[in-house]
Formats: sequence, C-alpha cells, structure tokens
Amino acid sequence: MSPGTRTSSLTLQDRIHLKRALALAEAGRGRVSPNPIVGAVLVRDGDVIGEGFHAELGGPHAEVTAIADCRARGVCPAGATLYVSLEPCAHQGRQPPCTSAILEAGVGRVVVGSDDPSAKAGGRGPEALRERGIEVQLADGAEGAQARLANQAFRKHARTGRPLVVLKSALSLDGRTATAEGDSQWISSEASRRLAHRWRAESDAVCVGIGTALADDPLLTARQPSTRRQPTRVVFDAAARLPLESRLASSVEEAPLLVIASPSAPADRVEALKSAGAGVVVCAGDPRTRVLAALAELGRREITSLLLEGGPTLAGSFLDAGEVDELRVFVAPIVIGGAGARPLAEGRGAATIADAAPAQAMDWESTGGDLLIRARLKEW
Repeated sequence: MSPGTRTSSLTLQDRIHLKRALALAEAGRGRVSPNPIVGAVLVRDGDVIGEGFHAELGGPHAEVTAIADCRARGVCPAGATLYVSLEPCAHQGRQPPCTSAILEAGVGRVVVGSDDPSAKAGGRGPEALRERGIEVQLADGAEGAQARLANQAFRKHARTGRPLVVLKSALSLDGRTATAEGDSQWISSEASRRLAHRWRAESDAVCVGIGTALADDPLLTARQPSTRRQPTRVVFDAAARLPLESRLASSVEEAPLLVIASPSAPADRVEALKSAGAGVVVCAGDPRTRVLAALAELGRREITSLLLEGGPTLAGSFLDAGEVDELRVFVAPIVIGGAGARPLAEGRGAATIADAAPAQAMDWESTGGDLLIRARLKEW
C-alpha cells in the first residue's frame, strides 16, 4: 500500500463511481504511453458533477479534466468526492501536479483505484492531500484489482525498466501455428485479425523474428481507422539479414523500425539498414540474454508495451527468459496435423510439468468462430 493512503471497504456507490472512472480511463489506451491511462469522476450528494480522462501525452491529466468539466457545467467542485483510477501525482512533469489542482478546487475526499509504483510517485500525492486534511482511500476488492490490471504496462516499466510483453498467436485445435511447409495464412478469422490490429494500435511496439520477417514479409502496422499512432516495429535479426526491399525496411517513414542484431552481424548490412532509416541495437549473448538486453533498451526508449507476434523460435526465447507476461491465443476450429507442423513455442521449455509457468488468471471469448484465450502469467 502506498504511504498516505488507507485501504478500507468502499460503499456500493463508491464502487459504482470508481468503475465509471475505470471505464473513462480506457478511452486513453494507446494514446498516452509512456504515461498510464487514468479516469476521474467528481461526485457530490450522489450526483456526478464532472468527468475526465487522460486523453493525450502531454495533455491535462484526468483529475484536472474532471475539475474543468465540473466548472464548465457551472458547478463548484468544493466538497466533492473525487474518484480517480490511479493515485494523483504530486510532481511536475509534462503537466503540473494534480494534487495542486485538487487542493485548489477544494475537493473533500479522494478515492484512489490503485497506487502508482513509479519513483516520482510512490504515495507522495495521497500523502500531500492527507497532510492538507483531505481524506484519501485506496480501493479494495475487484475495483482495486481492475485498476492495477488496467496499467500493467506502466507498472512493469516503472518497476523493472522493461516493457510488458504480450504473446499473441493463432493456433489450430491441435496447437499448431503453421503447416510443415510454413503456411499460416489465415488460421484465425477476419474478426480475430481485426482485434489483433487494435492490439497493435494500443501497443508501443510489435515484435517478430527474422524468420517470420523473411517468410511473411509483414508490414506490422495497425490498420484500422481509429489508429492515432503506429507502433515501433522490432525485428530480432542476429545477422542483419532483413532485406532493404522488405515492406518493413521500405516503410520506415510510416512507422519506426528497430533491428536487434548481434555483434557478429556484417558491418555493411548494419550500415545499410541504418542508411535505410532503421535503428539498429546490438545485443550479445545467448537468446535469453539477448531478449533481456533488448527489452532493457526498449524500456530506455520509453516503450512500455510489446506485442510479440513472432514464430516459435522467438516465442521460446522470450518464454525461456521469463519475459512473457500475458498470452492471447486465438484457437481456430481446424486441425493441421503432421509431425513437422510448427508449435506455439520452441526453446528449452520446462523440464517437468512442475516447472511449467502457471497462469495466474484466464478468460475466454468467441471471436468470429475462433476461441480467444487470454492467460495472465504475471501481475505487476
């Protein structure tokens, strides 16, 4: 629990308003990274008098927007309760401290969905408010858990310096991602593929291995009308083999491209990729070490979320490194068969069932005839 807050049971009305703040926060997903998504609701005498969310990086924070909305309605926020999905900040960043706006507005009580684990926050905001006589409560139960889960990418980056990794794949009923000849288009349905494009738009980066890049010549952009920015495309390419005429290398003006090469990559190939506009990061060591080094570099570039779309070799390397935080797997109603058909992941894997990585939570839904399974391996 963050300093300056106390966790206690909320009333039914508290939970209703906090859920609304959490719903508002989702409107900022894919728009504010590396900042967290945040929503806020102002309530007095049971009535909502202001709402807001963090809408764009560098723009007003949710609390300030909700207070402005309240005043735009011709209502004074003094004495109201503020429901906010993440603890208010007390430091100067791209925007002034939200605690200053809350104090100036005369808010009487603040209900916080979750703590902020970053070094600049860590309970400072709630503590500053309590020192000025404002009651601050940290949510318990389902709403508190939902608030933490909403910002897993921000939380992992704040705690480790590395992005959250989501492994996305499409499988047949017998657990294969492609035939023995390498054919995989299309295992999943059109509806599932549209959803995958939305995930790209919400992610800071999308990642494949050189095998996938050479076999499929993907573009890896988010192709949907609502896309506000394109993710950085990341290719693990030890020998810098990515062709300059590939769709990835020839579209750097549309979306950034970053190649993860090894120290032994030919210098002329590295320079050619750089000349084409790609970034090249050299990471040494075995696959696990290279994964950790690459993720650290992505974190330094303020990439907080990575959608892993590569084949079984890259998936196995990330799993062996312990750096898959969530799986999103489309299971299609087909059976591929064949000893040479490709699995979800290779690598070392678990030696025994007891060593296998357990999912902390799972859910599933239907998408265009496919079964989408989401499994969370870690919680931050």
